[in-house]
Amino acid sequence: MHEDGGKEKLYAASLSGGKDSTAMVLRLVEEGWPLDFVMFCDTGLEFPQMYEHVERLEKALPVPVVRLKEGKGFEYYLLHYTPERKDPDSPYAGKPGMSWAGPRNRWCTSVLKTAVINRYLSGLRKKYEIVQYIGIAADEPQRVREYRYPLVEWGMTEKDCLDYCYERGYDWGGLYRLFDRVSCWCCPLQGLEELRTLRREFPELWERLLEWETQTWRDFRKDFSVQELEVRFRFEEERIREGKRIRGKEFFKELYGRLGRDGDRTEI
Repeated sequence: MHEDGGKEKLYAASLSGGKDSTAMVLRLVEEGWPLDFVMFCDTGLEFPQMYEHVERLEKALPVPVVRLKEGKGFEYYLLHYTPERKDPDSPYAGKPGMSWAGPRNRWCTSVLKTAVINRYLSGLRKKYEIVQYIGIAADEPQRVREYRYPLVEWGMTEKDCLDYCYERGYDWGGLYRLFDRVSCWCCPLQGLEELRTLRREFPELWERLLEWETQTWRDFRKDFSVQELEVRFRFEEERIREGKRIRGKEFFKELYGRLGRDGDRTEI
């Protein structure tokens, strides 16, 4: 306690490991902002290069990196944990596991990250006032809610953050040259180009996606299951070898035929 009876402040930075949070932490240190520790919440779903990046960053920082992790892990919640359904007539009632997340239900973020960090900080808040730094870039104002946002205060965009990190020798083993965004490798909200890259560059992770989907009840995406994506990507490779387009009515007509779908579909 301070002499005035108020709680002592602790300054904590949330580190996902990506370009924005990395740039934030590096600049906080470089400019001498108060910082007591950094929190890295491990979902277990990061690319191998991301873990290497966090380890390197941990060695370079003058403050500790607190590693947090949800005990049961992603696979348990995906395949086994069954939440109580308020509506007994829900089409999801009785289905095992949470299955894949979607745009309206990003359970993985809330369960594997937000809840874990909040539990950790709730213990500290009994004794300290926590000032939490969040690495949201200046060109993402819609995500600013509360806490401190140094990147917004500095006016640093996502591009600024990536350049800042590159200038200091952090390159994530080339991940940002493969992907526009580097998040959990199994995220269903990735675009098709990112998923093509995942399959090509990380075949062992792609195989795990295929295996998980055989064990759960919801398709990976609204438009394609992982198995259907495998069919699509193989078909695209076949067409490219033949010098044919991988867009247009002819392509989609044959693709949907291979997938056993009837009728025309929106080109994706």
